[in-house]
Amino acid sequence: MNSIRGRLLLWQISALLLTGMLASGITYVLAWDAFNRIRDYGLEQIAYSVVRHGVEYDNDEEVRNDRGQFVSQIWAVDGSLFYSSLADVGPPRQAPGLHILDWEGAEWRVYTLKEGGLTIQVATTSANRARRFATIAPWLLLPLGVLVVLLGLLIRAAVTRALAPLQQVRDEIGRRGVQSLHALDSRSMPDEVAPLVETLNDLLVRLDQALVSQRRFIADAAHELRTPLTAVKLQAQIARRADNLAERDAALTQLASGVDRAAHLVDQLLGMARLEPAARQAVFKPLALDALAKQTVADFSTLAEARDIDLGVVECAAITLTGQAESLRMMLGNLIDNAVRYTPRGGRVDVELREQDGMAQLSVSDNGPGIPVGERERVFERFQRLAGADIPGSGLGLAIVKQVVDLHGGGISLGDTPGGGLKVAIALPLQ
Repeated sequence: MNSIRGRLLLWQISALLLTGMLASGITYVLAWDAFNRIRDYGLEQIAYSVVRHGVEYDNDEEVRNDRGQFVSQIWAVDGSLFYSSLADVGPPRQAPGLHILDWEGAEWRVYTLKEGGLTIQVATTSANRARRFATIAPWLLLPLGVLVVLLGLLIRAAVTRALAPLQQVRDEIGRRGVQSLHALDSRSMPDEVAPLVETLNDLLVRLDQALVSQRRFIADAAHELRTPLTAVKLQAQIARRADNLAERDAALTQLASGVDRAAHLVDQLLGMARLEPAARQAVFKPLALDALAKQTVADFSTLAEARDIDLGVVECAAITLTGQAESLRMMLGNLIDNAVRYTPRGGRVDVELREQDGMAQLSVSDNGPGIPVGERERVFERFQRLAGADIPGSGLGLAIVKQVVDLHGGGISLGDTPGGGLKVAIALPLQ
């Protein structure tokens, strides 16, 4: 049974039934004991009545043969039995007081009184007493049965009322849509439900932010892809209409450049999507950051050589940190790619890695045009490129770098290099 209502009802009604059965048993035992006390007192009263008034009866044969009623016996001073309501027989004579004995295969309750030389004994069977008690026992248990039924109905109503806020929360969430992810009202909720509602509100806020980010990402991606795809289409048309080989080769060269730009943008978009909170799987493992830096530099060495750029590692301390190897590789690759793209021919790009104050200090420096101080905060936003920049790009490189740094709990800053250029400094915690 997975229903909270069903479980509560099962446990509470079961507890009620068990309590009712226990109370019924105790009530039965106490009532039976009280009934016996009253009936025993009745035997005593009958004995005293015989002493005062004697024994009178209208139908001797009927009284003598009635074993279901009281049995009376009287003994004289000399011990002889001169009267018995059971044809001169009956339970054996007992000492004065109340006794319980077995006679003729039945249990008897006997009261014996010695008064004025006579011994009077009044007796009745326990079976007869039990039959009489059985006629009144149901009436003793009836109020308890009614109480159990009424309490069961009240418990059911109370459980339904107590769980009503959960149903209210369910209905409220059911009415929510992707366009209406506003918070639920937790002010009127019980103390046990309010934390759940607040947690759901936090989830709705995060979900709304994720949807807004996703819609913005899709809109920006569509906008940015439109430009290179339009250029590809235009160059394809030019190549098809070219009248000579030189024009066709030039158009195909431009076409290939447009395809490369679109492919680069798609790669950047995929990298950005993998870093989205809803998509990334933050599996952090110990890794050698120095080996990762050297390998990334080696991967871009061919591109740097083609542009006659001196790309290398000036200092690389052996550092091990806990992080995501793939995202760190993507971060360093974007930094080096940007530096190589913006550095003029014959320039220099240096990568440096050292440890300071329990942090891994990673920097990439170039002698390119740099970034004006007033633009340095804005370049970390998606699809933001410097005005007048004629270098092909998507405007996502530094945004991806910022996301990776934030993912690892680090910090990033932009500065100038001696002689002009840009220095990107990143500090990452080792743990």
